[in-house]
Amino acid sequence: MAEKKMVRPIKNTPSEKLKYDLLVIGSGPAGQKAALAAAKQHARVALVEQRHAVGGVCLHTGTIPSKTMREAVIYFTGYGVRNYYGEAFRVKEKITPDDLTFRVEHVVRKELDVISDQMQRNGVDMVFGKASFDSPHQITVETTPNNNVTLTGRKIIIAVGAQPARPQHIPFTPGRIIDSDEVLHLQEIPRTMVIVGAGVIGCEYSSIFATLDVEVTLVESRDRILEFADREIVDHLIYHMRTQEIVLRLGEAVTRVFIDDQNRVVTELESGKRIISDTLLYAVGRQGAITDLKLEAAGLKADDRGRLKINECYQTEVEHIYAVGDVIGFPSLASTSMEQGRIAACNALDSKCETFSDIYPYGIYTIPVISMVGQSEESLTKSKVPYELGTARYGETAKGHMLGDPSGMLKILFHRESHHVLGVHAIGDEAAELIHIGQAVMAHNGKIDYFVNTIFNYPTLAEVYKIAAYNGLNKL
Repeated sequence: MAEKKMVRPIKNTPSEKLKYDLLVIGSGPAGQKAALAAAKQHARVALVEQRHAVGGVCLHTGTIPSKTMREAVIYFTGYGVRNYYGEAFRVKEKITPDDLTFRVEHVVRKELDVISDQMQRNGVDMVFGKASFDSPHQITVETTPNNNVTLTGRKIIIAVGAQPARPQHIPFTPGRIIDSDEVLHLQEIPRTMVIVGAGVIGCEYSSIFATLDVEVTLVESRDRILEFADREIVDHLIYHMRTQEIVLRLGEAVTRVFIDDQNRVVTELESGKRIISDTLLYAVGRQGAITDLKLEAAGLKADDRGRLKINECYQTEVEHIYAVGDVIGFPSLASTSMEQGRIAACNALDSKCETFSDIYPYGIYTIPVISMVGQSEESLTKSKVPYELGTARYGETAKGHMLGDPSGMLKILFHRESHHVLGVHAIGDEAAELIHIGQAVMAHNGKIDYFVNTIFNYPTLAEVYKIAAYNGLNKL
């Protein structure tokens, strides 16, 4: 999918003086919110973006396209209604990349309109081009091959995001051996695919392509997928993966990838196994997109994964330069990046700003979705916290059957003595939405008794909270 189809240039240009209270480099979720937060405090703000449209990787190749593609796949394959109409049901028999990218392009265009309008209404100057530091307070932006503009900022926020790791021993080839940024450029849906890396991106695309009836082999050097997630929830995901006939090669390291003389992608593993496929997606890690920034001119140095070191105020080692989002590493979520950007801008402008809670949710958009907030059983056990749990299946609610997802589940972890909610984990339809109820209760130091004593709309998935609460309290 050509990027030019997705963008609508913003007409804002930088002011003639080119001096700003705040320069923000990168217009992904972190950069957007930083720029808007500063502009709302009447600061002069310039937002610099390498692409010729706002949004960064999140909007153009990452979060928004992949999640929109997932929704299109669920629709065209009839996945969500197969419980009613049978496993053979399809909305469309032969699904093409154009079917998927049409929906992606529509959503991206709408998001571009929203973000562009926000920047214009708040008076944020947009500068499109490749940025690099000249000095700690000055950057040069290559707006065209023969034109540069120089910007100075009293304060600077680096929000350049991350890019897929592309190790030299992997012979990346368009359409055949690709990274996650190139998935939307596939000319046809492959019959077979190897996905290397069972992190969030690898697991999401594994389930998406498997739902498209692609024969997927997922290779991971570790013995577990999604190690940070609750083990029981991950086990449920693995069950769904196996029912989709995804082949899991865990504890297997890739030693060599090449295209043979029959034009097949060959993946050789350390164990001696050899996997033949049409396409390979390499999804092992991401690194900060700092290659062209010339950080040394600003007095900064990134680590070997392109990440910048920051303090609790998001300041780097250079006092007036801040860093937020994926370029600082964990948790590398669009949601947390937005808040980091807002808080960094407030700190940079010496404005009071409440920091966001460390109780933030995760959403992993596999099929089905996994979502979680707070601690897992493993972390509580390791910390020797006396906890109990309550579980509920979607199949115990009328809404779960209406959605065709009776196997979805929600689990509440709570302290045996105080009853405070310690963690909530869910897998199934709308899990990423459902998790926010638990998040709100935890943020207010709530107890599991709340779910017993409150009233939920009927029929809704939210009823699983009450069912799980009764289940847990009955164990005491």
